[in-house]
Amino acid sequence: MQTGADIGLIGLAVMGQNLVLNMSDHAYSIVVYNRTLSRIDEFLVDPAQGRDNIIGARSIEELVQKLKRPRKILLMVKAGPAVDHFIEALIPFLEPGDLIIDGGNSHYSDSIRRAKFLDERGILFIGTGISGGEEGARKGPSIMPGGSPEAWPLVEKLFKDIAARTPDGSPCCEWIGENGAGHYVKMIHNGIEYGDMQLIAETYHLMRSGAGLENQRISGIFSDWNKTELDSYLIEITADILARKDSDGEPLVEKILDSAEMKGTGIWTSDSSLKLGVPLTLITEAVYARSLSGLKDERMEAGRILGDSVKKWDGNTEEFIENIRKALLASKIVSYAQGFMLMRAASEKYQWKLDFGNIALIWRGGCIIRSAFLGQIKEAFDRNNVLRSLLIDKYFKEVIDGCLESWRNVVAAAFKMGIPIPALSSALSFYDGYRCSRLPANLIQAQRDYFGAHTYERIDRPRGEYFHTEWV
Repeated sequence: MQTGADIGLIGLAVMGQNLVLNMSDHAYSIVVYNRTLSRIDEFLVDPAQGRDNIIGARSIEELVQKLKRPRKILLMVKAGPAVDHFIEALIPFLEPGDLIIDGGNSHYSDSIRRAKFLDERGILFIGTGISGGEEGARKGPSIMPGGSPEAWPLVEKLFKDIAARTPDGSPCCEWIGENGAGHYVKMIHNGIEYGDMQLIAETYHLMRSGAGLENQRISGIFSDWNKTELDSYLIEITADILARKDSDGEPLVEKILDSAEMKGTGIWTSDSSLKLGVPLTLITEAVYARSLSGLKDERMEAGRILGDSVKKWDGNTEEFIENIRKALLASKIVSYAQGFMLMRAASEKYQWKLDFGNIALIWRGGCIIRSAFLGQIKEAFDRNNVLRSLLIDKYFKEVIDGCLESWRNVVAAAFKMGIPIPALSSALSFYDGYRCSRLPANLIQAQRDYFGAHTYERIDRPRGEYFHTEWV
């Protein structure tokens, strides 16, 4: 039997440390390295104390020497140049058939490039999305691996052992596809996360500023919603956040600056949608909403000039709350529908052959967007694995039909009250546009032909025939 560790890990920030401890819990041996050597010592004498299956290495060469063949090295370093730096540092010590795994939030195009670069050198590559934050890494994340198909058997058992589990015990990990597929699916996950968070924030705004409800009451409402179809991690933590008091007894959330930051994955998702021509309107509005929140000083000045008052809701409050719940549910369906539409377009472009049902299953546990809702998405793709949109699945159509009147009432009420709801309203606009058999784009085509001779197709002639009119 070979001696040596089962896997190496480079990068002992919190995510890396927690993954090591997770693997150690499952009886895997790990050799760890960090560019700042003192962090290795700190990790071994504190979080990893008493764990004989965690070994330190003082150099890249030593890390490689302490691994079983074929060697498997997981990089948990900052996305970008640092990943390329460590790949270059590892190559001189590796042999054909060894495996490098990038577990950071890398852009999928970088993973496509790295897979090709390493394949030319006989080295296997996996670019894997890992979702769930620090807690997920420690107790079981959602894992989305893609890259060299030959690499999957080398780590399948390990990845599935440390992954989160669905309620029926299935691991929240499955092979996604070649080269950049894993990181692409993680990017979509994060884009949907942006949309979900913005939708929840807008419903909070409607109840807080529109209906004048106190945070404690809204916390209870979210707790109640978490027992409905909206059951999810983000709804659950929102209830906790709104209930939290500061040291003076006042709600902590009211003291947090209303300027949301972002790390880029939402922007990447919107950028991909533009390149592939998929109308990812809700997630893109969520990205822009964060950008608008960042203009804090400008918004303060604009409020002084334009007025920032909100007209209060003057109807039945309980009815308004239920309408908001239904608007949130319907909009959430649109958010996922758009995300899966974009994944389908990417799968076709990059020939990834994504299994959308399995992706929904992977997201049911461990990750930030985990929810019972995803089980229905899995069933939708089980019913029809070539489904073009969740909106036309029987289950989701019935849900939206039951929410539609409430959804329209909430959007109309928000506009009348002067409360911004870019995600809720864009979701409704997308829904109406998607079901509209005749949009006014015919006029746009006529305009384009008028000023630029761009030509147009006709409804009374076969698709693919183009015509031009001398309009003047």
